[in-house]
Amino acid sequence: MIGKYIKQANFEDTGFSYTLSLISGKHKMVILYCLMEYEPVRFNELRRYIGNISDKTLSANLKELEADRLIIRREYPQIPPKVEYGLSERGRSLMEVLDQLCVWGEKNRAQ
Repeated sequence: MIGKYIKQANFEDTGFSYTLSLISGKHKMVILYCLMEYEPVRFNELRRYIGNISDKTLSANLKELEADRLIIRREYPQIPPKVEYGLSERGRSLMEVLDQLCVWGEKNRAQ
């Protein structure tokens, strides 16, 4: 009887699917976590924090997060150029969810 409901269901129509579409990928959640802990953060600081990531990949991830309105890019008109990244209000609202992942990880990781 329960099987008939899943036939009508579509994962892509769920809020879970939408959220995953915003944060999926190898580095996006790490970027968001870094901004949650240390904002504002500059590009090179993010690259050092993440470790093994190319400039191209980091730049693409930042552009996607900015397009999804989760982060804000602040550019300062000076020489040399200065760019900082921080969470938008929308991004801050997602931090409650990411924070719970951290709490779960602290409680459940091997001692």
